[in-house]
Amino acid sequence: MITKEQIIELADEALKETDRFVVDLTVSKSNVINIYIDADSSVTIDHCVELSRFIESSLDREVEDFELSVSSAGIDYPLLKHRQLNKYIEKNLEITNNEGTKKTYKLISFNEEQIKVQEATIKILGKLKKITYSGETELLFKDIKEIKPYINF
Repeated sequence: MITKEQIIELADEALKETDRFVVDLTVSKSNVINIYIDADSSVTIDHCVELSRFIESSLDREVEDFELSVSSAGIDYPLLKHRQLNKYIEKNLEITNNEGTKKTYKLISFNEEQIKVQEATIKILGKLKKITYSGETELLFKDIKEIKPYINF
């Protein structure tokens, strides 16, 4: 059976010396492998293809068959690594706490234990949205269930 650790090791080797990194990875019992990557800059389709080809060339389908999918952690995908937050400084995030309450905040800064944010109040004025921000507050990561980029249409 192909292991998660084996795939992480291959992905880390392939992404070494790039600004790309693995955000999430799953390997099912039937060897369906899903890898989500992100970057400090951006992820292109070519980056996903490159990683997919590297992993495929490192595994032997004759020994064990597998299905592999490599994609970017898209805008609707939760931010799972602290490193991902760097791209969202001074931008809006949708944060759900452990009780299930979802609010919009502007990210000010973060460290390993907490994030500093300003709560956003969104007022809809006809077809326009006006966003105002309150004072800074700190949220502990242990109290946060999910962080996603705020998508403003």
